[in-house]
Amino acid sequence: MPSPRLDEKEFKRRYRQQFLDPAFSSLSVEIDRIAAVAWDAYVNSRKAPVTRKAGDEFNDPSYDLSVEWLAARDAIRAAQGRFEDLARAPSILIINGSSRSEHTCPGEMSKSFRLAEQAKDAIAENFRLHSTILDLSRVTSEFGRQIHPCKACFSTAAALCHWPCSCYPNHSLGQVHDWMNDIYPMWVEAAGVMIITPVNWYATSSPVKLMMDRLVCADGGNPDPTLTHGKDAARAKQIELDGWDYPRHLAGRLFSVVVHGDVEGAENVRRSLSDWLRFMRLTPAGPRAELDRYIGYWKPYATSHEELDHDPAVIEEVRNAACSLAEGVISLRAGRFQIPGSHLTEARSK
Repeated sequence: MPSPRLDEKEFKRRYRQQFLDPAFSSLSVEIDRIAAVAWDAYVNSRKAPVTRKAGDEFNDPSYDLSVEWLAARDAIRAAQGRFEDLARAPSILIINGSSRSEHTCPGEMSKSFRLAEQAKDAIAENFRLHSTILDLSRVTSEFGRQIHPCKACFSTAAALCHWPCSCYPNHSLGQVHDWMNDIYPMWVEAAGVMIITPVNWYATSSPVKLMMDRLVCADGGNPDPTLTHGKDAARAKQIELDGWDYPRHLAGRLFSVVVHGDVEGAENVRRSLSDWLRFMRLTPAGPRAELDRYIGYWKPYATSHEELDHDPAVIEEVRNAACSLAEGVISLRAGRFQIPGSHLTEARSK
């Protein structure tokens, strides 16, 4: 493939674009100095500029691991501990998949967010469980909130995809502000996950798809980057060929999916999300936990919130989906929710 490398002139031109505001004009000399440092980091590929020795818990104790990756790994470990702590009440993660928000260009909140709030209220009112809303609209409205695209390391070799993802941040390429290191522990801690998303062009919203792709490391990813000495593709291929167990880091949790559209595609999007979650060995929390509906079918977008207001049945169905998830989580914790076939050996690892 053609090289994406930039020469110094083009790199610095792009780097300076973030300082287009005339308010930065008086700092031109300082910006030039900063750009020179950034160019040096780029030329020398300083992806992870702050590292420490891995230590005895890793396959290669002498390997230099990113301190940012280690912090993300530690956060996931702590979240897993909370998930496994039977003395704690189980928690539920509710994901607002819409990118629409009144805090930026669209000028009003999304229907998905309203439905997420209904789900949260239903869980609190009926089960007194703690739930957290992960509002993915923040990637469009909040400074420094990004979900970078998956680089598809898994397609090269499973062991090359690290858990958590080690592709980001990449400081030499300016690929920073990655939100996934905060999102991974949220998924890990949750005993139940509920995704509420609109249909965008026969598919999920952009933030949901970005999150989905970046969760590939949770399904077969390698928890020890020293095994592959970072991103050594040849080494990773050999490790996989020698036998890889494809660890399912999110297996055993329950899920609910709610998809709403206005014209077409809701059923297909709901099915694709449910299939994805099942593939990662999450389990649906019953038939009422999976829902696809149309709100304001073929009606003007300008009145879509009014259409939701006039459709109390949809709101109640979303609340029922949330309650099904909460009930399932409680039953699973108590040992009453049996997952048929969970004791069977996988015929195919991946």
